[in-house]
Amino acid sequence: MNVSGSAYPPAEWEHSPFRQGIRDCLPTILGYWSIGLAAGVVSRTAGLSPAEIGLMSLILYAGSAQFIVAGLVAASAPPAAIIATVFLVNARHLLMSAALAPYFKHLSGWKNAALGVLLTDETFGVASSRLAGRTLASGRWMFGLNLAAYLNWFIANLTGALLGNWITQPERFGLDFALVAMFLGLLVLQLAERSAYLRDLPVAAAAVLAVTASVLVMPQSVGIFAAIVAAACVGVWLERWTSA
Repeated sequence: MNVSGSAYPPAEWEHSPFRQGIRDCLPTILGYWSIGLAAGVVSRTAGLSPAEIGLMSLILYAGSAQFIVAGLVAASAPPAAIIATVFLVNARHLLMSAALAPYFKHLSGWKNAALGVLLTDETFGVASSRLAGRTLASGRWMFGLNLAAYLNWFIANLTGALLGNWITQPERFGLDFALVAMFLGLLVLQLAERSAYLRDLPVAAAAVLAVTASVLVMPQSVGIFAAIVAAACVGVWLERWTSA
């Protein structure tokens, strides 16, 4: 589908949107490798084999969830508890996919599903920044962005799994903090590109209040989802109120 004008992102996408998607993923590759290596090492020390780690990185494909799985496996948690926890933690991907869906409404349902399956926090952040002010986006661009992230994540996890034979105490090297550090870095980058700080403060406050209130009576994974929902609702309300 050929859409002209302001529908698509900048002009450099017109000739090779797939390659442009790969190039736009490059700034996040270092993050994928640092977190992927840490996830592989932590999973290896939890008792998972390199084959299991590689398969998990391809099928589960979620940094936070993979760290959680490694911890639950090390604690000998029942499979039902692992599945339920991973579902709650990854439920945020439903909200991220819904946020990007309007940009790809010109694509078929199965193409949208294929793009959504490979969506991550990092690719969502890149897409949100690049698509700001646009109405439609190239599916080939999004696929290039997703595929570059997907392959690098797999290779990094497998490399970490092999290194895990020699790193028996990953916490000594701060590898267990790698995921938190990545999200802090993403937050700083997002804030650097924004100017509506007064609008961001109520959203952040809603997330903090929601997670604090929920973890008092529910599991921590539920608190994360509650914070996402609360922040999204407040953000949408503020967006509509300020644009009215």
